[in-house]
Amino acid sequence: MSDATPPAIVTARPASVLLAIGVMAVLFVVAPLVGFYPAFLMKALCFALFACAFNLLIGFGGLLSFGHAMFLGSAGYVCAHAAKEWGWPPEAAILAGTVAAIGLGLVAGVLAIRRQGIYFAMITLALAQMVYFFCLQAPFTHGEDGIQSVPRGKLFGLLDLSNTLVLYYVVLAIFLAAFLLIYRTVNSPFGNVLKAIRENEPRAISLGYDVDRYKLLAFVLSAGLAGLAGATKAIVFQLASLTDVHWSMSGEVVLMTLLGGLGTIFGPVVGAFVIIGLENYLAAFGQWVTVITGAIFVVCVLAFRRGIVGEITAWWVRRAR
Repeated sequence: MSDATPPAIVTARPASVLLAIGVMAVLFVVAPLVGFYPAFLMKALCFALFACAFNLLIGFGGLLSFGHAMFLGSAGYVCAHAAKEWGWPPEAAILAGTVAAIGLGLVAGVLAIRRQGIYFAMITLALAQMVYFFCLQAPFTHGEDGIQSVPRGKLFGLLDLSNTLVLYYVVLAIFLAAFLLIYRTVNSPFGNVLKAIRENEPRAISLGYDVDRYKLLAFVLSAGLAGLAGATKAIVFQLASLTDVHWSMSGEVVLMTLLGGLGTIFGPVVGAFVIIGLENYLAAFGQWVTVITGAIFVVCVLAFRRGIVGEITAWWVRRAR
């Protein structure tokens, strides 16, 4: 085991993690009932899912993608177009966006996984820029205006998503289902192989594992979950825009993951809520928000090498000993 292995992955007990997931779920259920704005919570949950999807790839697979925004943004466009132009119900539109992200992830993964390190990262960035310019020029995306006034409709013909509280709990259910899927994946035999590839790829190859196939599966799964976040976000805010497919969004998800704790289960969630909270409550500072966020990130990287959750976990383990 390398020194870079996040302590939460090594020492966390399944019972403790499941208890923590239950506590997190309860907190999210009661949050809008005790004064937190549902719109803020829904935005944070969408980005938390996006960060968890990214963390699945880099934190457990060791693959750094600089182009993950292409899955978030492209799924949002497909979902918005299906809901507005084709009149699809929200569940079908979200599924369409997710499937589109999976297909894009498959193509991008086949092209990228045969390279490692910075070469892999730069290929994903180049592909993301191609998707960005496609979204800028394609007629159905409406260029810089994006797809606006996306109808929310009724989920399964029963739940009216125009009700903010109903919409919030639907978003929460999607997030929790995806979060549990990620947790189950990283603690499965497939997840153990991913960790082995991250730690020592030549050794994994010598043991007979088809490394490229495992990395491709992880990449596609991560892309699909990122697409689920983007499609859900398009329904929540009734908008699909170039912001979600821009390269800066790929940088933002890296920031969220590193700040919360790379390779930890809860780190991306914490990082997403911290970043979205800063952007929300520091909005009065205008463009200075980026500078303030960057300064906080630098301080956290220097002071908390493992991220917020990673450092807390390491402290708890030392204390328990």
